[in-house]
Amino acid sequence: MNAQEAVRVLVVDDQFLIRAGLVGLLRAAPGFEVVGEAADGAEAVELAAALRPDVVLMDIRMPGMSGIVATGKILAAAEDPPPRVLVLTTFDLDEYVYGALRAGASGFLLKDSGPERLLAAIQAVRGGDSLFAPSVTRRLVESFAVRAQDGDPPDLPAQLPPDLEQLTGREVEVLRMAARGLSNADIAELLFISGATVKTHLNRAMTKLNLASRAQVVVMAYETGLVRPGGA
Repeated sequence: MNAQEAVRVLVVDDQFLIRAGLVGLLRAAPGFEVVGEAADGAEAVELAAALRPDVVLMDIRMPGMSGIVATGKILAAAEDPPPRVLVLTTFDLDEYVYGALRAGASGFLLKDSGPERLLAAIQAVRGGDSLFAPSVTRRLVESFAVRAQDGDPPDLPAQLPPDLEQLTGREVEVLRMAARGLSNADIAELLFISGATVKTHLNRAMTKLNLASRAQVVVMAYETGLVRPGGA
């Protein structure tokens, strides 16, 4: 993206005051352009297709079509390059976060995050990164483990990603570490390789498995057993 180009953002939230606050913040900040506002998931799907934003700030809990369903529909119908979806939620343990990540969201941010954090997050996902902190990964894994023990695991896909055997040993190693919430710098330090090499291995593994974001790497890894809750 050219340094002079503003990040085009679609803001989706059913609460007017929250939506207005987000819009006001983005319009006041240099380097951002609000291309549209949506009050529900159905409107978000229509506007995303018509306006083709770079980033969609997506609320999860909305009347009618939820943010999860809207995220899936937006990304399924998007032309290349698809928008990046940054989910906004009130609670970091929101039960719907898991579904949003599986639907293709690039990550999520708490609504009480400060302005600087929000703007940085939008820039990060626009640049191809996923906003998925290690602490959030741990909570998600703990939730997955509890549901599995209770016999009520999250709905799994009918078909899992392609056979993991197509990955090289190093790709599996990097993928597993990324799924546990380690950053590229952390992985590089542990494996005694460069950050660029980590990124190369991770990108190749994601391409082979048809994964669009680092968040989906986490979900895939736990669903397939590549990483298990409580494992070393």
